[in-house]
Amino acid sequence: MKLTCGIVGLPNVGKSTIFSALTKAPAAAENYPFCTIDPNVGVVELPDERLDFMASVFQPKKKIPATVDFVDIAGLIKGASKGEGLGNQFLANIRETSVIAHVVRCFDNPDIQHVREDAKTDAPIDPESDILTINYELCQADIDTITKREDKVTRQIRSLGKAEEKKFAGYRSAVDKILPLLQEGKCARQAELTDEEKEGIYDLHLLTIKPQLFVCNIDEETISKGTNDYVERVKKIAEEEKSEVIVICGKFESDLVEITDETERREFMESVGLSESGLSVLARAAYHLMGLRTFFTGGPDECRAWTIRSGDKAPQAAGVIHTDFERGFIKAEVYSVEDLRKYGSEAEIKSAGKYRQEGKDYVVQDGDCMFFKFNVTK
Repeated sequence: MKLTCGIVGLPNVGKSTIFSALTKAPAAAENYPFCTIDPNVGVVELPDERLDFMASVFQPKKKIPATVDFVDIAGLIKGASKGEGLGNQFLANIRETSVIAHVVRCFDNPDIQHVREDAKTDAPIDPESDILTINYELCQADIDTITKREDKVTRQIRSLGKAEEKKFAGYRSAVDKILPLLQEGKCARQAELTDEEKEGIYDLHLLTIKPQLFVCNIDEETISKGTNDYVERVKKIAEEEKSEVIVICGKFESDLVEITDETERREFMESVGLSESGLSVLARAAYHLMGLRTFFTGGPDECRAWTIRSGDKAPQAAGVIHTDFERGFIKAEVYSVEDLRKYGSEAEIKSAGKYRQEGKDYVVQDGDCMFFKFNVTK
């Protein structure tokens, strides 16, 4: 299931440093604008303690985690919506992503240039202004998208009449709510839309309606506190924009990934008051923001985490493993990881009456362990 999270932000805010730490595959991270020209794409394993626990029970030959695809997208400057800098390329790349991770600089360092207007002149650290710059460019791109569609819709209504106008009722209503927000530099995701309205504008693929999380890139001195004035200002904006906030130190995480010994890694995190890598938190947040969920299969050969969309039913989950499983679906045998944790084995789960059989209408829950029965006749 190839859904991607695009890492965006102004030049030199730490996007490539965070991306390199996420993927353990260095991307160009230089102290000058546009060091990221083509988007780097990386597949990141999703840390999941539940899969680790299953592996401890089944002792499989292989353990395969779920993954999240991250894309490191070129730095954006003012005027990108009109093609300035790498604007056209930036907008095309971000349009292809499912979720936006907006990296915001939340640290002071006079040795690292901070740019905003033209990518040439130093600017003071100002999260609000940085976020406004990105939002403005994305909003302008969305306004252009809607304007182009409006011309097409108007022509269709004129040629086909009232019946065609009714078809566009959801679209019209959604645009009436979204366009004023965009014109104020606010994101489309802030609009309260009905299901009909969401469907009406779905194929517009608006940039500012994509789910977003802010990634506050802090310095190492701030890790133990977990916040600073810059972070608090971002949190305030995020609340207004219906976005999540992740606080991370790109420099610390890039050092952490170089440590391979698990004990040393744990000690290094504990030295700054962390119990979990910020990258793990980021990967998990992006995964859930995409509307993705995990079910598991387990046995002596393999324990594996499988990715589905929230709301998928048992046959769809079966189809993730193999299309024949979905086509010939009969039933699913189900228990949860928490059941396994509580009772210790599948045999004990069955004895406790927690081993269930579910049909084609069962909505798979995050953390389900599943075994599918199917029959395909040639």
